[in-house]
Amino acid sequence: MSFEVIQKVGRYQYIYLAEGFRNKDGQSRQKRRPIGKIDPETGHKVYKAEYLEELRISGNPIQIPSTQTMFSIEDVRKSSVRSYGLFWLYRSLSERLGLIDALRQAIPDYWQELFMLACYMISTSDPLLYCSDWISGTESYPVGSMTSQRISELLISITDQQRNDFYKNWCEANPADDYLALDITSASSYSELIDDVEWGYNRDHDHLPQINLCMLMGETRRLPIYQSLFSESQKDVRTLTTTLSQFEAITENRAITVVMDKGFYSKRNIDFLLNDTGNGTVKFLIAVPFTAAFSKQQVESERKDIDRVENTIVINDNSMRAVTKERSWDPQNKIYTHVYYSAVKAMGIREDLYASIALLREKATENPEKWINDEECRKYLVIRKSDKQASGYTVSIRNDVVEKSLETAGWVVLISNDISDAKRAMSIYRDKDVVEKGFLRLKNSIDLGRLRVHSDNAAQGKLFVGFIASVIMSGINQVMSDKDLYRKYTMKELQRILAKLRIQEIHEHIIIAPLTKEQRMFFEAFDISLGE
Repeated sequence: MSFEVIQKVGRYQYIYLAEGFRNKDGQSRQKRRPIGKIDPETGHKVYKAEYLEELRISGNPIQIPSTQTMFSIEDVRKSSVRSYGLFWLYRSLSERLGLIDALRQAIPDYWQELFMLACYMISTSDPLLYCSDWISGTESYPVGSMTSQRISELLISITDQQRNDFYKNWCEANPADDYLALDITSASSYSELIDDVEWGYNRDHDHLPQINLCMLMGETRRLPIYQSLFSESQKDVRTLTTTLSQFEAITENRAITVVMDKGFYSKRNIDFLLNDTGNGTVKFLIAVPFTAAFSKQQVESERKDIDRVENTIVINDNSMRAVTKERSWDPQNKIYTHVYYSAVKAMGIREDLYASIALLREKATENPEKWINDEECRKYLVIRKSDKQASGYTVSIRNDVVEKSLETAGWVVLISNDISDAKRAMSIYRDKDVVEKGFLRLKNSIDLGRLRVHSDNAAQGKLFVGFIASVIMSGINQVMSDKDLYRKYTMKELQRILAKLRIQEIHEHIIIAPLTKEQRMFFEAFDISLGE
């Protein structure tokens, strides 16, 4: 985009046509060429003949093109320059997803501040107290000064009703997500003043108390749909009933299929899903761990006959065997039991275990006294004293233990009260990893792994803003995955490149810097037009 600059040289004021560009190092530079001067007597612009000819050829021989504006050197010096590219990406994507509308309707008084706080969480790993400095150099909604005190006020002011209203609006904006993956993670906290914070098992092995965060994530749009907070005293398998009850209350019994990992399996949970969900709107697909006798029974019943051509299914070029049977769970309910076996995976597990044990045996044979009390060696090896051996010890493999360890290698058991096709069930279950990736983004990319807040309301507020941030990041991740951008760029690189796109405000005129090739490619990939 070109614009006019007036510069005084000696006694005269000259008119230059300026155009911005970036050099090979990505630095902003400017090309200027003289096109006229200011008449010192009349103050009118006097253009060179060749420039007027250019205007005539372009079809506008009288007026200067509307994209050009006259600025003095002093005007340019007093102008403000802000980062623009990332905000425009966040805003445009959030509007398309329906996130902005859901937030605006639920929290009309300060939704813009919450949105900008979420954008800050995505853009930097710095503490929230630096948000004001970030916003001062970034294009944003009109939010005023985001001081540390103002942020604290925002976090504690979000009510339960406002959060529930937002989740209701957000769920209505995502009607296509019939399959919702559910998982739990923990977030550590430095405060012991938060009601939901307790000591217990920490999934990140931090020596800090933590809270449990349960999230539902849509498998169709691959976006977070709902989250709830629990204390450590509520174990993974016990959060299911509460989370689904809350979700049903917000969505007014929306019909869904919940996809869960082995950690949620228990007879009590299956009984609840089959018998206690009111109108039966909740369907489920869940993996059964091999610590449960039920899954071992299914494997043994199929072990002899499953490895046949007629039982083969192919998913993403990977083949496996699958058998589905309808079985009675209790006198009132039947479930579909899907049993899978992958010979390739089983062989890989067997080879890895054999190699590991062979190396253990070599170490134990060379220095039996050192390894005789090693836990892994004692599991798979028998090391005994013997006068017949030069080392004074004999080393033998516990083959019964090895074979027992491999009994379920390559096997998977899924159960459902709704999905009757084995291939479809496995495809849906594999898509569940979007939740795990969502949690990693939530904790590692937006500084929620450790909560640096000191009250219950503040913790709830920060996790709510974190949820908004995770929706935006998930939306970015979906486009980058679909457009194959990860082959060349990371999400951090995308953010760094777009953050360099700046706007300059001179009086009331907004000038957007020329796009680099990469910036233009990113906006095209996201199907976003650059705002004026």
